[in-house]
Amino acid sequence: MSEPEEELQGEKRESTKKKKKEKRSGKKKKKEEEEEEEEEEEQSECVSESVVLRGIFKLGKKSHDVLLTRTKLSWTPILPETPTAGEVCVVQPDMVLLQDVFAVKVKRRRGIGQQSGGPVLGMALFCCKRRGRWLEEDTLHLHNASSEHTHTWYNTLKELLTGFSSRPRYLKVFINPSSHKKDAVHIYREHVAPLFKMAEIRTDITVTERKGHALSVMKECKLDEYDGVVCVGGDGSVAELCHALVLRAQLDADSPEKPVKPVLPLGIIPAGSTDVVSCSVHGVRDPVTAALHIVLGHLQQVDMCSFSSLGQLVRFGFSAMFGFGGRSLARAEKKRWMPSSRRREYALVKTLARLRPEDCQLSFLPVKKSNRDFFHDQDQDPESEGEESWTTNQGLYLSISIMSIPCLSPHTPQGLAPNTSLANGSAALIAVGDTTRSEFIKHLKRYSSSSGQFSFSFVETHAVSAVRIRPRSLIGWSEEDSEDEGESKTTPIIQSQGAAFPWNIDGELVEISHEVVVRVHPRLITLYGEEVDEAESNVSCSCI
Repeated sequence: MSEPEEELQGEKRESTKKKKKEKRSGKKKKKEEEEEEEEEEEQSECVSESVVLRGIFKLGKKSHDVLLTRTKLSWTPILPETPTAGEVCVVQPDMVLLQDVFAVKVKRRRGIGQQSGGPVLGMALFCCKRRGRWLEEDTLHLHNASSEHTHTWYNTLKELLTGFSSRPRYLKVFINPSSHKKDAVHIYREHVAPLFKMAEIRTDITVTERKGHALSVMKECKLDEYDGVVCVGGDGSVAELCHALVLRAQLDADSPEKPVKPVLPLGIIPAGSTDVVSCSVHGVRDPVTAALHIVLGHLQQVDMCSFSSLGQLVRFGFSAMFGFGGRSLARAEKKRWMPSSRRREYALVKTLARLRPEDCQLSFLPVKKSNRDFFHDQDQDPESEGEESWTTNQGLYLSISIMSIPCLSPHTPQGLAPNTSLANGSAALIAVGDTTRSEFIKHLKRYSSSSGQFSFSFVETHAVSAVRIRPRSLIGWSEEDSEDEGESKTTPIIQSQGAAFPWNIDGELVEISHEVVVRVHPRLITLYGEEVDEAESNVSCSCI
């Protein structure tokens, strides 16, 4: 290689080295800038999250540096100083958010039979721990023998916990002792009452004696004394109390025409056979999970529907089924002596064996996507839209369902109406047209699987703000019912004159002779819980 070539190669190498050095320098500078930004963010966070208390407690056998801010409590183990040079061990602190803490107690050493007093041992924080959709009780023990130190922390924590305004202090509780396996009282005493006591929630309990008892109590009692209402029972009890809360709000506001949002939220402790509403706001059928949602004040606004006929209110509720759903419930109600699972399977098989469509006029007001936000903020009367906005179809339908919530349950983990949510200002209309029995069974089976129940040509779904169903003939339920061997007719909740059609409204049998108008009322009621996409499934149905 000639001398000029060598010089050229050397210049190239120097240039490459210079570029690499500049690149490394740029990366280093960028890293330093990022670190500075992170440090600034941490400093600003420290300013906004100023330390309220700092102290030393033992957790287990190790001493920890414990910090308390207005939103969280964190602790870091205190490591012994090491004189030898080496890497600094950085320990990340553990933490619990105060929004997950529902009680704090002073721990004392007491002898056998001693009811009060005793030397202070420290504090116990009772927290809520999440495991998927399940909420579980957990306890954090902080040990410190100093009475003054412990009480300072105890009083500060108590003061901070009282800042959560959505947490109830006094609850009106209704227990239905006849629901499902008749263990509602046991469920409340064993799983719910201890948590309420721990959180220092006072309760006024009514054990219902008959259908409609909770409604009559709600009409008369002084609701301004309470922070919330709790129902321990199945879907029927929940439906009655939701209806009662909205009715009472109407009475108090002197608003007979327009539904009024109740002031008090409703908590649901599941004690029924399906617990559709509870599953829709909790994701699981678990009394502890439900109780912790109440204790921690987790509030979820929920859409409701009003069901009326001939201008008269029938009831408020979340879901209704006409056709197959109404007829199968009417059959199940005649077999109340059967276990709930057998009764359900019997009714499904019997109704499928005598499957026949209803000839009716189906009208609905579709909700356009651009109008979804409008329904969040206003409770518009669908009639004001004018007749021209209604879509009307005349035909044969095996099943028509209207649902303002997803209706999750262990039998249908993604819900009977997976396309709707708790507070989107609309209801899901699912209309199943006339088809063969085998195709209808395929449609039903897909509710318990992942999806595909609406992919049939005879199934149509719509997001709606109102629905009107007008049966073309008033043959009604009584004619077909006479085919059942000597079975007496079930007394429905709503009595009708003449022939009537069975409706399944929130799991309750309602017989109505004339057309039914269903209207969606956005965010009409507040429930203790949260938005849930899917319920946990641990039940299988082998009847079809």
